[in-house]
Amino acid sequence: MTTARNVRVYNGVLKEGEYHHASWENQRRFLRFLLRTLAFTLLVRLDKVEGLENIPDRGPGLLLMNHIGWVDPMVVIHTMPRQIVPLGKVEAFDYPVIGIFPRIWGSIPVRREGVDRRAVQSALEVLRKKEIILVAPEGTRNPELQRAKEGFAYLATRSGAPIIPVIIEGSPGYPTIRYSKLWKKNGIAIRYGAPIAFHSEYRHADREQLRKLTDEAMYHLAAMLPEERRGYYSDLTKSSQDTYDVIDISSYS
Repeated sequence: MTTARNVRVYNGVLKEGEYHHASWENQRRFLRFLLRTLAFTLLVRLDKVEGLENIPDRGPGLLLMNHIGWVDPMVVIHTMPRQIVPLGKVEAFDYPVIGIFPRIWGSIPVRREGVDRRAVQSALEVLRKKEIILVAPEGTRNPELQRAKEGFAYLATRSGAPIIPVIIEGSPGYPTIRYSKLWKKNGIAIRYGAPIAFHSEYRHADREQLRKLTDEAMYHLAAMLPEERRGYYSDLTKSSQDTYDVIDISSYS
């Protein structure tokens, strides 16, 4: 069982509740080295990376990711030009062997039952430090989009951080041994889409408004996916841009 003390140790927030990027920098560099030299050489085949021009050079951000395969967060970490802080289910921190990765990285553990206020405050602290958070808004892996939870919209409205959609294809079945049948058949593709920012009038959005913001952002993500992956958000005629603007990242800091 994960204790509150353990969460303080590895959720990226120091005891006084203040996130310090520098305290995680060396171990994150080392883990990215392992991803580059081992994982994405021997265990994961990455075929295509697109849209990196949509990642701001500085300032906070929320990466909004469809989640279809176990390795998806590592694909994002590997391809991102900046260090990021993923949110992950608390159970993953206790997995044998692989649970070490989110602990050493300084990921934020999230309890999926109810509202995890500790995780929310940790994520807001990271955003206040002008870092980037990675969120899988459905809370679990699915081949098609499920209706997303409102947590990322809350983080975006309270922090003012832009949302950057990220789609991943071809990741189910990885990791696998190099030159296995899956490896030979296809690799993984990832694409970063145009960032959006909610209108300032939603800075204190209530629950009903957060639901609308969540769905509108998810339609923006769904539009990047093939029709068979859109799931709950398959009917794009229901989408609108009433609550957000597509932003120019060069003007954001």
